[in-house]
Amino acid sequence: MANPPPVCLPNSSAQQLSGLLQKSRQELDKGPQFFSERLPANEQWRLFSHFRNRIAYLDIETTGLGQYADITTIALYDGKSIHCYVKGRNLNEFSTDIEKYDILVTYNGKGFDIPVIERHFRTKLQHAHIDLRFILARLGFKGGLKGCEKQLGIDRGALEGVDGYFAVLLWRDFMDNNNEKALETLLAYNIEDTVNLERLLIEAYNRNVSLTPFGSTLLVAPPAPPAIPFRPDMSTVELLRSKIRG
Repeated sequence: MANPPPVCLPNSSAQQLSGLLQKSRQELDKGPQFFSERLPANEQWRLFSHFRNRIAYLDIETTGLGQYADITTIALYDGKSIHCYVKGRNLNEFSTDIEKYDILVTYNGKGFDIPVIERHFRTKLQHAHIDLRFILARLGFKGGLKGCEKQLGIDRGALEGVDGYFAVLLWRDFMDNNNEKALETLLAYNIEDTVNLERLLIEAYNRNVSLTPFGSTLLVAPPAPPAIPFRPDMSTVELLRSKIRG
């Protein structure tokens, strides 16, 4: 005797699901918005495998840690290319470039990055949004971006211990002393935050799909990390650390 189906649905629900499946197939070629609007924040990982080539990993740095701070740099990574935007140089190009993508991936972007970007550029980003803070928290990983990275074995090397407050100091050093090495260090840090989002998303995606009956066929191999075009200047880092220590 065949095993009974694991879930029994009334005819009305079965008809609704049949219609939704048909609609989903039609929307799949249009983009992620239909699906994103129907998924809670901790389920947005489901968009990844279908729309991977439409993703922009995104992180900003600012003049302070409050919501009304000014943007200093933005790093954008699409899985292939890294783009950097700097206040006073090319920051305004971001608003055009971001429209090439359909999905934004951030860590805590719903609470910080996206509101700050929308205020700065006086716009509303209509992209689907995968905020890893909620997805990783559901998997048991908390403690901010750096905390999640450590728990998942991501090593920052020379940038270990550099955080958002340190990024503010790097920008001040660049502005006050025209220290290009400080700016390069800030960009290296900003990019590191951004490219690591891809590794975190793939880790979260794999952990989630492994819980499904199809997990073994859906796992995604982690990509090789991209070459970061800027290197931190350790003399600048150590000087700022000494000033913090007093």
